Amino acid sequence: MRDESHLRQIAIPTLAEVTGATAIALDFETASPSAGSICSIGLAWIVAGRVARVAHRLVRPHDMRFSPGFIAIHGIEPCDVEDEPEFPAIWDELAPHLEATPLLLAHNAPFDIGVLRAALQHYGIAAPGFGFLCTVKIARAAWPEMENHKLATVAAHLGLDLRHHAADSDAAACANIALLAAQGAALPDMLPRWGITPGRLEGDYYEACSSARDRQASFRRHRPPPWLRGGM
Repeated sequence: MRDESHLRQIAIPTLAEVTGATAIALDFETASPSAGSICSIGLAWIVAGRVARVAHRLVRPHDMRFSPGFIAIHGIEPCDVEDEPEFPAIWDELAPHLEATPLLLAHNAPFDIGVLRAALQHYGIAAPGFGFLCTVKIARAAWPEMENHKLATVAAHLGLDLRHHAADSDAAACANIALLAAQGAALPDMLPRWGITPGRLEGDYYEACSSARDRQASFRRHRPPPWLRGGM
């Protein structure tokens, strides 16, 4: 019998229901390698130092092209989303939350923010201004001894419940990773200790979330060769 727990939908709360939220964790599942082919959105709100609400919405991809390998990962099939709204309808519900809570969390943010940017571009929607943090980089800073910092690995290390690739569960795990790494402190206050600079998305402007290691690697890549430095 097919397990349909990953298809359970949970409504996006009203702003009043998550008053005082300090961050929102976001997770996308996609139907294909096309970055904007969103078929599932998971969200988790952090309020008063805990995950206060989660939401899950199924989404009809704009072209309804599903790759078998992606179905095998998340279990969502075309028949599951053919009657669901496309991304703009979900965005109308989500955008006010990003305006009210301008810090987004994602585990492997280059993927999720890339998916968001692609969907916004496809539908001609202007990106609102918000900062974002990658919890892969947070986990690397907080638990450098781990063999890797994939979501399933970090969740298991921390004893978090995880239905991997169920977007609401992934988003909740992402939020809890940030909270446990911060050890009760506010996330912005921990950034200097972690050596992490938030990313930023606003209109056409994009800046990646970066760690001290990322910035050192970028410096080495762009540093002039020794023969040129010697003549300066």
